[in-house]
Amino acid sequence: MLLDEVSMISSTTRGRWALSSSCPRSVGLLSTVDTIADTIARLEKLIREHLANNDNEKIRQIIDQLVHDFAYAVHQPHARNGGLIGLAAASIALGSDVAFYLDAIIPPVLACFEDQDARVRYYACESMYNIAKVAKGEVLLNFNEIFDALCKLTADTELSVKNGAELLDRLIKDIVAESASTYVSILHSPRDEAVTTDDESNDDDSSMLPTAFSLKKFIPLLQERIHVVNPFTRQFLVSWIVLLDGIPDLELVTFLPEFLGDLFGYLGDANMDVHDATEVCLEGFLQEIRKIAYVKRGVAESRRSVLKSAKPKDSSISEGAVTDDTDPKRDDDDSASRHDDPDGMWMPGQDIHVDHKKLLEILIPFLDPASRIYRDLAFTHPNLTNAKRAEEELQRTSFFWVASFLEICPEEIVQFLPRLLSYVLPATSSQYELVREVAQKVDTLMLNLILNLFTDSKIIPMGQTQGQSGALQSLQDRSSTPNLAEQNGDDSITDEMARLGINATSGELDYGATVHALTMQFLNENEATRLAALDWLIMLHKKAGDKVIAVNDGTFPALLKTLSDPSELVVTRDLELLSQISKNSDDEVFASFMNDLLNLFSTDRRLLDTRGYLIIRRLCLNLNPERIYRTLAELIEKEEDVEFASTMVQLLNNNLMTAPEIGELRKRLRSLETKDGQTLFIALFRSWCHNAVAAFCLCLLAQAYEQASNLLAIFGELELSVSLLIQLDKLVQLLESPVFTYLRMQLLEPEKYPFLYKCLYGLLMLMPQSSAFAALKNRLNSVSAIGYLHQLAPRPTPSYEPRNRLKARSENEIKWIDLLDKFKYVQEKSRRYNVQYITKAPNLPPLTDVPPLNANGASSSTPNLAVSSGTAASSTPPNRIPTPSSVASAPAPKSKGGLGIAKLTRGRLKNSTK
Repeated sequence: MLLDEVSMISSTTRGRWALSSSCPRSVGLLSTVDTIADTIARLEKLIREHLANNDNEKIRQIIDQLVHDFAYAVHQPHARNGGLIGLAAASIALGSDVAFYLDAIIPPVLACFEDQDARVRYYACESMYNIAKVAKGEVLLNFNEIFDALCKLTADTELSVKNGAELLDRLIKDIVAESASTYVSILHSPRDEAVTTDDESNDDDSSMLPTAFSLKKFIPLLQERIHVVNPFTRQFLVSWIVLLDGIPDLELVTFLPEFLGDLFGYLGDANMDVHDATEVCLEGFLQEIRKIAYVKRGVAESRRSVLKSAKPKDSSISEGAVTDDTDPKRDDDDSASRHDDPDGMWMPGQDIHVDHKKLLEILIPFLDPASRIYRDLAFTHPNLTNAKRAEEELQRTSFFWVASFLEICPEEIVQFLPRLLSYVLPATSSQYELVREVAQKVDTLMLNLILNLFTDSKIIPMGQTQGQSGALQSLQDRSSTPNLAEQNGDDSITDEMARLGINATSGELDYGATVHALTMQFLNENEATRLAALDWLIMLHKKAGDKVIAVNDGTFPALLKTLSDPSELVVTRDLELLSQISKNSDDEVFASFMNDLLNLFSTDRRLLDTRGYLIIRRLCLNLNPERIYRTLAELIEKEEDVEFASTMVQLLNNNLMTAPEIGELRKRLRSLETKDGQTLFIALFRSWCHNAVAAFCLCLLAQAYEQASNLLAIFGELELSVSLLIQLDKLVQLLESPVFTYLRMQLLEPEKYPFLYKCLYGLLMLMPQSSAFAALKNRLNSVSAIGYLHQLAPRPTPSYEPRNRLKARSENEIKWIDLLDKFKYVQEKSRRYNVQYITKAPNLPPLTDVPPLNANGASSSTPNLAVSSGTAASSTPPNRIPTPSSVASAPAPKSKGGLGIAKLTRGRLKNSTK
């Protein structure tokens, strides 16, 4: 009869039932019709009577009728409203006993949240509010269902429904904050008759019971709902995450990897309220992670000190007789010592597990500006400015988290270094200033991390903190004691290591992946990024040597190619790395490096013209100049491309005459009386023959004036091209430089250096009348009177033999005649090349071959025989690059590291035919 009245009221009235305005935190029933209040009062009275009589069956019948006849009355909004009112009234009447009926009351109320009628949804919010107000912690059993319904209502289009949902949300938050970590439902509690008189046993039983709220069951729902795009729903989710993270015993940070990626994406939301709330939430998580790490580090330090203090006691025990393990007195002493051990003191946060590696895996995609995350920003923001702001904020926060992890757990970052470098180095040149600053900080922290890994003194294995390392050492010392080893065994040590968080195996830096990641940055358009990559490679090679880069691996050609970089700073840093790699290499590896460099110059003539002088000079600064010049001279001597050889010799000669870095080498060349000076001169002269002016200049530098005068005689037979005259002009300017001060002073001693005058006057005769001609003429005129006096004065028999006579006085001296023959041969070869390959003339008669010279410049055979072209080809010195006529028939040469000779041969031949 009472329920019929409820039905009549729900169908004939339009009353309002709302939260009492006089008591905002209490629930009351208001109605514009007295019949509603009377009916609700009678319903409450009836339920209370049945409750007093323990007539639970009658109560359940009333609730079932309210549910099935009213709350589930689809398409009858007024009936549903009446049912919601009745269920709320029944809950109020039941009081604390409502927990036994919530499984029947809450589902129909939640079903009304999805009704099409906005008033039904609003009444559902009010009904749920009154039920939760009475049930309190018991509603946590249905928390997931309530949370899911509220998540949907936050995006409701009806303002009154959103307001009702907000009030219900506040109440649920208060209940969760107060009871989530400790409340145990009375449905799971032991019955009164089962309660024992022992209070301690009761406490133990209650601690084993499950709490009404389960965070593990809530996380899957959060993962499902966090993908929403509605800004109001996002604010709702962030507010709940902040609340749950603030409850100490829940440890939401343990589940952070499950939703961190989507939460990070909220930073790019176009709604500033969502962005600000997310930023505060993430900052709270980061502070908590940092605090947990510091607590664990402190605990590890305290345990290390305890283990150290226990070591002397252990050693004293081992020195005595074998003790009886069954001694009860000893067991009591051990238990007392364990109580005094700081390990028995618990600190908040020491048992919380944070998976830093999973968090880093989630953060890495946010470091890549080309990822889909940033591409989608253009579609979710109204304009480009907002999209760029969101991109900057996401990158800045991501790098800030990485920087924090490098301070919190640096040992766990090592395995991520190759991937991090691929994003950190480009970010150091980011267009956003804040991102650039944070990325530079991350780069510095990673650099310091690697430097610490290579420290020589007291290296800590990767994966351990300082405290963990000390604890591990104490464990090892303790296990080395025979008595303790027998008592505890290896299992106790393993358990202790696991308790300290020490891994038995630690990772190492992947050099291959790291070098590959750094090499890829050579293609970056920003100079700062390329410089940073080279700095990393220089540091790694200093610490790890050939583990990082070797001359014969795939990275070396990339370093050679970087010499073509438009930035001079990058080229300088690259040369420093190349020099560092080849500095301590053997002769074969060093020759391979020089050969690859020549091949690069040959294929890239623009590099040779623009950066050749800088490259040679920097190499001479970082390496042994004599070793460089000897190796290059040996390779150039066998060069078949005479045009390239001439250009290369001219470059090396200019560097030899002017670079201050090789002053010692010039001094050695001026000392032909020594064996070293002679061998160096011969090695250079044989390759310098490719350039007539360079060979003449080398003789002047070595004070071989008679040889220089003989070269001038050969000059008269050569075709003086414009290029040759320009080189002579530059040589005259060079004679006025400080390098040849000694030569100008020797003009004052014509009787001691007679061939010097002949050299300079011969040079003057070769040059056309120009400014250089005038300069040289003025210089010679200033000392001409001395020359005349020398001619007029009687010539006493000199007490010394003039220097640089062509005849050799011993087997160890230079064979000047043979060197002249070598010069004639090379120059004739150059002339024929110019005729045949530049003017496309038909084949010329075979060239008379000159046998190779030994270390003293002497021929290996006496006569020079004219042979056929085939015979000449077989008797010539072995060529580094085959001639065009022999490419088709000769077998393909084997590649010897670097760029590869066979490939560059084809490129060089192609260039020579142009």
